[in-house]
Amino acid sequence: MERIINIDLKDYDDTMPRFRRPSVRAVIARDSRVAMVYSAKYDYYKFPGGGIENNESHLQTLIREVSEETGLSVVPESVTELGSVLRVQRSRTNPNEIFEQENFYYTCTVDEPVDVQSLDEYELEEGFRLEYVLPSKAIEVNRTHDHADYDAMLIEREALVLEYLLDKRIL
Repeated sequence: MERIINIDLKDYDDTMPRFRRPSVRAVIARDSRVAMVYSAKYDYYKFPGGGIENNESHLQTLIREVSEETGLSVVPESVTELGSVLRVQRSRTNPNEIFEQENFYYTCTVDEPVDVQSLDEYELEEGFRLEYVLPSKAIEVNRTHDHADYDAMLIEREALVLEYLLDKRIL
């Protein structure tokens, strides 16, 4: 898959061990809006998706994560590679480790109606909810609102991807 964005804070020592956490993200467009997960607690938008579990394919992870976070059902035949975003920085949880996450983005369509979410404890605590939002609004919220010291690079990653999608006229 083509790498579309590189985010490397270079705030680490290259000799530190790396923790790699690959993930998948869904780009689901409807009219001029995009399906995103909104965090009520930290006031930001992110694409639905998450970490690849043991022995899961990207498609399996995408279907599972989109269903859990949004209640939407991905149409498997509609899934198309978009590109990846590599994020490298000092770990927020272990300052002696490098956090490396390759996020694999896919466009897809979903079946209606929306089912119930199946959120993890932290996702419930954050107040995750599905919103179809204008890309410009999501970028504005992610770039200008106070996120209470939440993961700034995760939030900026999503703004950068939204800008890429607008620039390439995908949205």
